[in-house]
Amino acid sequence: MDRTPPDWDLYRSFLAVMRAGSLSGAARALGASQPTLGRQVAALESRLGAVLFTRSPGGLIPTETALALIPHAETMAAAAAALERAATPGGDDAAGVVRVAASEVIGGAVLPPVIRACREAHPHLILELALSNRNEDLLRREADIAVRMARPTQGALYGRKIGVVALGLYATPDYLARHGAPQSLDDRAGRTVIGFDQTPTIVGGAPLDPSIGRALFDVRCDNDLACLNMVQAGAGIGACQAPLARQMGLVPVLADAFRFELEVWVITHGDLKAVRRVRIMFDALVEGLERYLRG
Repeated sequence: MDRTPPDWDLYRSFLAVMRAGSLSGAARALGASQPTLGRQVAALESRLGAVLFTRSPGGLIPTETALALIPHAETMAAAAAALERAATPGGDDAAGVVRVAASEVIGGAVLPPVIRACREAHPHLILELALSNRNEDLLRREADIAVRMARPTQGALYGRKIGVVALGLYATPDYLARHGAPQSLDDRAGRTVIGFDQTPTIVGGAPLDPSIGRALFDVRCDNDLACLNMVQAGAGIGACQAPLARQMGLVPVLADAFRFELEVWVITHGDLKAVRRVRIMFDALVEGLERYLRG
């Protein structure tokens, strides 16, 4: 066993292999050669004195040791990305990298006009958009700014409440004309209800009432954008944010029986709120989301 502490490059290669499931896929992701990735994984195994992957016909299978390393390696990756963003030039110019975390629906359906306007006004600003219903840890600098559907609880964070967004069930007028509007959540005969598969959340990542199980849904998917696109395509009834539903021409269904309200916050680390490029994006998000909630 080599006692020299592994450097970040070895862990980066390890993470790439974990994500891709193969050396060839990891090599493409990192822009490196497959033999180089193989040597780096072997070097990490030598430094740690442990086997990280076993080979199978379907690719590389991570060992228990490899699985235990994932959260720590991801923390290193977040720190390395934060260092790179901090090192990008900024000064008095609106330049540099800003990483924004948002839910799938907010990032995929609400923020594109905000990003377009911000880039047109500040063409030297580089924006990274991380879409996930998982709350990125701003204290560990996994993102510079986050749009969240809940009040921040960590004291080192700085946040601004934009307002409250209502969520409910919606469908297209054409779908309701063809199938009729249900009179209750149990009135599903001849209708399709679209919702979660394995993760019991509604649009935006908010937890559902435990009484609402996956058996309610005829089409199941854990990707909120896919569910929303199916509703917009007239495939069935599903959850949507009220302002977005109005933009899409959707009609509310069972408004009294299925309704949630979520706070909308824009949040950053307290140390970043004075950084010009972060402040520019923060203010753009505030303005854009205020306009969205009014719409």
